[in-house]
Amino acid sequence: MTSATTTVTTLDPQTLRQWMAQHEDLVIIDVRSGAEFKSLHIRGSYNVPLPLLSEHTADLAARLGAQVVLVCQSGVRAEQARQKLSTAGVDAAYVLTGGAPGFANAGGDVVRGAQRWDLERQVRMVAGSLVLTGLVGGRFVSPKLRTVAGIIGTGLTFSAASNTCAMGKALAAMPWNKTAQEPTAATAIQQIPAAGA
Repeated sequence: MTSATTTVTTLDPQTLRQWMAQHEDLVIIDVRSGAEFKSLHIRGSYNVPLPLLSEHTADLAARLGAQVVLVCQSGVRAEQARQKLSTAGVDAAYVLTGGAPGFANAGGDVVRGAQRWDLERQVRMVAGSLVLTGLVGGRFVSPKLRTVAGIIGTGLTFSAASNTCAMGKALAAMPWNKTAQEPTAATAIQQIPAAGA
């Protein structure tokens, strides 16, 4: 049982579909990278990658109305964006459960582009490969290589505890995760209609 002071910060895909049909002032912000956004996004959503949102939180908050839904791949980055916007006075932002893929699976209207691995899957692949390399290398090459597995494990533990991901940030900077038109503050934030306009 939840208390009366509990604030609901998540929104399921079916409810979002209903809101999209009912609310003209609804703003959907996708906080994934430009490359992730181009591969799959909710029709009508705006791409404001999390690092850009973090740098220009006040500018974005000034443009937002009462109906704001934040989207990423799984909800982690969207929740970080919700917390940032909350510090700037946007208290009614919702995080879409299941992210853009969950919305697509629920029959929501999405735009699909060139398919590529999402950032979270890339992190799992790199982390798993490094741990495996450290363990196998520690067995057959040098026991000292087992420290690679320990370092990655420590990094993943810190990542979970701090709700950040240094490996994800590093992978986001890789050429295959960049698009020719990565959003800027001018192109991302200024395209969002000002509240009440």
